[in-house]
Amino acid sequence: MKKILFPTDFSDVSKNAFIYALKLADAVNAEIVTLHVYEADSPAYLDASIYLQEIYEYEELSEFENYKDAVPLLRNIAQANDLGHIQISNVLIQGSLVAEVLQISKKEKIDFIVMGTKGATHLRQIFLGTTLTKIMDESKITVLGIPENCEYKPINRILFTTKYHFDDIDALQKTQNLAKVLNAHIDCLNIKPPHKVHNDDFAADFKNVFNNSDVTFHSVLSDDTEGAILDFIQRNSINMIAVHIKHKGFFEKLFQVSLSKKLAVNINIPFLSVK
Repeated sequence: MKKILFPTDFSDVSKNAFIYALKLADAVNAEIVTLHVYEADSPAYLDASIYLQEIYEYEELSEFENYKDAVPLLRNIAQANDLGHIQISNVLIQGSLVAEVLQISKKEKIDFIVMGTKGATHLRQIFLGTTLTKIMDESKITVLGIPENCEYKPINRILFTTKYHFDDIDALQKTQNLAKVLNAHIDCLNIKPPHKVHNDDFAADFKNVFNNSDVTFHSVLSDDTEGAILDFIQRNSINMIAVHIKHKGFFEKLFQVSLSKKLAVNINIPFLSVK
């Protein structure tokens, strides 16, 4: 049985993302491991060393009480969505969120990470400078991020962005494996600067590899990566975007030359990072 790690702070954003975790677990026959990580606050005054143990014990007790009350709410969400049969285990731990997610992912042999992200409405904001970005960069497994205002809809059309690099083939294959389980179509999008000469040999290789697959290939000439992606999402009713994460700092490099129109279009679809 596969495993899905679901980091949660029990906020509304997190509870909304949990529905996607449940639906994914049901589709791929997985159990869910919920993870709540908390950090103990250090006292702001210097003469409190004799009280440190009491302070930390109190904080741990408070976290445990809050955690004990919040965990049943996740089970209620499962029941409300007819997914009460999904196996769910729960972990409460003190530490750093990113470090603990990475450690548990390795220790428990996690297959997917699913988590919500708050307060980002544009691709640049979503992919730069968030905890989710750090986890996507550092993790060696597939991560599914759920934006704050993303209401659950069945995934039937996935956008995969590519520059037709050879190592994108494996990432597209992994995306296709998930798409098959979800009964989803894949649109493979290549965005090229309009004033350069392009060699499309690798594009032909891609099309040959996925010749008999439910994948459609598209090329768009644009200097604005973000704008082109957003426009494609709107025009084609995309309800998930997948990106191959090649290295740390990938998102910074992806958007560093973007002209970003700062379109007033909210990103209300899940995004998948594939390694």
